[in-house]
Amino acid sequence: MHPHLQKLFDTIEKQKQDLLRQIESHSSAQLQQSPPGKWSLGQVYAHLIASEQLSVQYLRKKYLGIETQPPTGIIEELKMLILVFSQRLPFKFKAPKLVTDHTPSFKSQEEIAQAWNQTRQELKEVLDGFQDHHLNRKVYKHPVAGKLNIQQALRFFREHLIHHTPQIKKLLKQK
Repeated sequence: MHPHLQKLFDTIEKQKQDLLRQIESHSSAQLQQSPPGKWSLGQVYAHLIASEQLSVQYLRKKYLGIETQPPTGIIEELKMLILVFSQRLPFKFKAPKLVTDHTPSFKSQEEIAQAWNQTRQELKEVLDGFQDHHLNRKVYKHPVAGKLNIQQALRFFREHLIHHTPQIKKLLKQK
C-alpha cells in the first residue's frame, strides 16, 4: 500500500478498533435500545459500516478506469476543508437515501465487528492497487462535496467517524 494511504488507513483502523471496543460487552438488547426518535447504538454502527461498504463498491468500480479519471485540484481541497469543518460541527445531517436504503441490521456486537472488519479488508485490497500517480485522481463521490481523490476519501472516512463519536458516547452513557 502507498505510504500516504497506509497512514490514513491506519488512522481509521485505530478509530474502528476503539469504537468496536466500546461495545464489546453490550448485549443485543442494549445495541437496539434507542431514545425516542433517535438511532440506537446498533443503528449508528450499521450506518458507519453501510457508508463504508457503499464507498468501497464505488472505489472498486472507479479504480477499474483510474487512468481515465480526471485529477483533483484546489477546488476539491477547498471542498474538503468545508467538509471537514462541517463534520466537526455538532449539527445533524440527514444520511443520504442510498446509505439508509442499504443500512443493514445487526443482531450482535460480533456481527457488527465481522461486517466492519470485512468491509475494511475489502477497502485495504482496493487501496493496495493505488500507485503514486493515482493519488490525485477523482475516484470517490461524496454526496455533497462531489468527486474527491482517494486520500480525501480516507480523510472523509476519518471525519465521518469523528462526527459520530459524540453520538456513540452519548448513547453509551444511557446504557
